[in-house]
Amino acid sequence: MGLDFTVVPGYLDFILLGVLWTIAITIGAALLSFFIGIFFAVIALYGPWFIRLPFRAFEWLFMGTPLLLQLFLIYFGLVQIGIDLPAFVAGVIGLGLHFAVYNSELIQTAIIAVDRGQMEAARTLGLSRGQALRKVVVPQAVRDVIPPIGNNMIALLKDSALVSVIGVSELTLSAQRAIGNTYRPFEFYVVAAAFYYLINLGMEWVLRRIERRIQAAR
Repeated sequence: MGLDFTVVPGYLDFILLGVLWTIAITIGAALLSFFIGIFFAVIALYGPWFIRLPFRAFEWLFMGTPLLLQLFLIYFGLVQIGIDLPAFVAGVIGLGLHFAVYNSELIQTAIIAVDRGQMEAARTLGLSRGQALRKVVVPQAVRDVIPPIGNNMIALLKDSALVSVIGVSELTLSAQRAIGNTYRPFEFYVVAAAFYYLINLGMEWVLRRIERRIQAAR
């Protein structure tokens, strides 16, 4: 059986819908991982011990287990305790929490690297520690850590294919369903790979613009 890409146009609308779901999942999980990552970093560095200890256990869970298992736990496991999440929401939460832990590690390092004089100056001006963190220290740390977080977001895009296993009709699952109808795996996997590459290029372009704006603002 030779290659036949003429079957692709008939499923292009279906594939493009999968592309939109992939972009939506990536954006949702990226935003979640960014803001929760900041929250986790502050808790890990400044929270009381009785909060830090459960956080460290949570962090170990998400860093020490496969993302696929985490998605299964959130989507299938939480139903047993009465929490029935839609597949899309479960996918966004799973990806978001998974990468929030890694973003937290980066942000913690960046916060520690901020000159202590910044905190002291903010406190001298009458800001509380929380206000100083929110308005002075954390913004500087986040600015410095945008490039490695951007790399995590590229990895998140690639790992978004895993949400297909819980039934989200993103790009990979859309390609698989088209293959099920046409028995043309090579053609549709090539098309899916091309769309992932284009989304990747778009994300890299956005991240470069953000980095340039940050550099210009310094």
